[in-house]
Amino acid sequence: MEFSAEQIASLLQGDIDGAGSAFVNSVAKIEEGKPGSLSFLANPKYEEFIYTTASSICIVAKSFTATKALPSTLTLIRVDDPYSCFSKLLDLYNGMKKKKPKIENPSFVAKSANIGESFFLGAFSYIGEQSKIGNGVVVMQNVIIGENVEIGNNTIIHPNVTIYEDCKIGSNCVIHAGTVIGSDGFGFAPNEKGEFQKVPQIGNVIIEDNVEVGANCAIDRATMGSTLIRKGVKIDNLCQIAHNVEVGINSAMAAQVGIAGSAKIGEHVLIGGQVGISGHLHVADYTKIVAQSGIPSTVKKAETLMGSPGMPHMDFKKSYLGFKKLPFILDKLSELENQLKELRKNQK
Repeated sequence: MEFSAEQIASLLQGDIDGAGSAFVNSVAKIEEGKPGSLSFLANPKYEEFIYTTASSICIVAKSFTATKALPSTLTLIRVDDPYSCFSKLLDLYNGMKKKKPKIENPSFVAKSANIGESFFLGAFSYIGEQSKIGNGVVVMQNVIIGENVEIGNNTIIHPNVTIYEDCKIGSNCVIHAGTVIGSDGFGFAPNEKGEFQKVPQIGNVIIEDNVEVGANCAIDRATMGSTLIRKGVKIDNLCQIAHNVEVGINSAMAAQVGIAGSAKIGEHVLIGGQVGISGHLHVADYTKIVAQSGIPSTVKKAETLMGSPGMPHMDFKKSYLGFKKLPFILDKLSELENQLKELRKNQK
């Protein structure tokens, strides 16, 4: 699909600097641009590439001033915020690629399921009894949707996702490939013989609107009640969210985060990759947790935490400087001990 500079400028309310008739049919990073591709320049450290790029159109800030000659084949579209405008274009382009309504075969939809309009169902997918699917939903291939599941309007479920019975997913969500929603929480209790007995997990998972869940994540159902992912939450790949966890609105976590059972994560919390959060604690709104940190206890006020156990990041950096010097300190201590022994010998 091709777009002209005039069409793009109209969408973005930008100004054209160059040929308004220039066309693009792909997108590319500015340093990898080719004829027919659209790029953007938002970070000044990439400015050098605009003078050599082969892209046909580049989105730049209105304040951008070239310090060298630009390629003669390059058309600029000047906007207030190049990054957000480019993101807007990508979103529009992605929407154009959305699947057309269709139910592929073989697939199974239970007779009691309530299916909305403009629905796409990929081959080898299954929708269970009493499930409710909203309008404009896309369910890709090899997806399992259990009984009594609810999915809101315009949500996209990518291949090989499994959604267990009774779970609820809001509108405008994206669930990426391989993710499992509503698997049993890790609940076991030892009996008098020391053998683990499974505690039935009879709750569900509720995911509110505008949530994106990455590939190969696991969000466990509650023992009782609901595991809650509030609206606007963004979850990266390979994350584990245990039973009865609550993640507050507009919080985000990077890959390989693990949150133990019944932890309550506040609103607008940012969690770096490979962070581990213990169960039955609270993390205050607007907290930031640096990658690979461990949070063993409640965080009562918003701050940036680092290390394991997590501590204010400036305290961690000071402590780390001391840790790096520990071998030197131990050598000096050994040297002082030897000198002390010599002094004692001489006194005798």
